[in-house]
Amino acid sequence: MGLFNKLFGESDNKDTSSSRINWNALTSLQQLDDIIQESAEMPVIIFKHSTRCGISRMALSGFEKEYAIDTESAKPYFLDLLQHRDISNEIATIFHVQHQSPQILIIKDGVVVYHASHGDIDAGKVGEMV
Repeated sequence: MGLFNKLFGESDNKDTSSSRINWNALTSLQQLDDIIQESAEMPVIIFKHSTRCGISRMALSGFEKEYAIDTESAKPYFLDLLQHRDISNEIATIFHVQHQSPQILIIKDGVVVYHASHGDIDAGKVGEMV
């Protein structure tokens, strides 16, 4: 059962403190306005994650292992979809990107310039795009 729980998890929450990525928690709709403004200065990355989904957990784990973008090159945000589905819905509306889970978006100058989901989430590709 231990391996099963590691793959598919039994926790509802992501502990971002153990990640190599200095995630910024995306927890309010107001932050989307801030993200649009921030994206004029540097690319913003949003990782949308379902904390109860094994596929999402595997995509996140692989992304975090391969992530090599320095903090001056992009600002990464983490969205817990189970706690903040309203924010995910607003992201779909504002940025004209269909909701997926897991999903990664890169925003520059207030526009999504790249997005991928599931097995297409690739930290190397994200690094190229920022």
